[in-house]
Amino acid sequence: MTRSTIKTAIVYHSGYGHTQRLAEIVAEGASASLIPIDAEGNIKQEEWEALNEADAIIFGSPTYMGGPSWQFKKFADTSSKPWFEEKWKDKVFGGFTNSASINGDKLNTLQYFVLLAGQHGGVWVSLAMKPANVKSSKRDDLNRMGSYIAPMAQCDADAAPDEMSVGDLETARLYGVRVAEIATRFAAAQKA
Repeated sequence: MTRSTIKTAIVYHSGYGHTQRLAEIVAEGASASLIPIDAEGNIKQEEWEALNEADAIIFGSPTYMGGPSWQFKKFADTSSKPWFEEKWKDKVFGGFTNSASINGDKLNTLQYFVLLAGQHGGVWVSLAMKPANVKSSKRDDLNRMGSYIAPMAQCDADAAPDEMSVGDLETARLYGVRVAEIATRFAAAQKA
């Protein structure tokens, strides 16, 4: 099993374009397909099928009011159909989030993703990156948010997606690489 044969899908909701930019960067690292959740919280039937066929699923949502967007929650509730049939059991999972505030309670969103992956019987991939937490740390350093579960990003409420921290984006890209590598190893071990 090689990384090029692994199917990774990123299912995400983006309210203002910041999460979409993160999704695109994670997809670059993971060589993943993108599945956007629309403004009504829906994805197409063929996208559900793509998730069922994926080796790895990565969740993405902005953090609004201390958790994922309602559109992402609707998607999560609808995922009870593949849950019932154990279609996502033993898949590799990851996730990412962003908010306008430095804290913004992003941890709650990532924990929501971990629990959702666990309910589906999946295997979560951590960030595995030390935080930038010394006096010399800068806004564009890797893992400046100090997350261990998965990437967190922060972009000011009045900033455009193209103004996001290059450190946050590179943290997300490297996480995509990690998820794909873990999914490749996991798939090879299952076939052995």
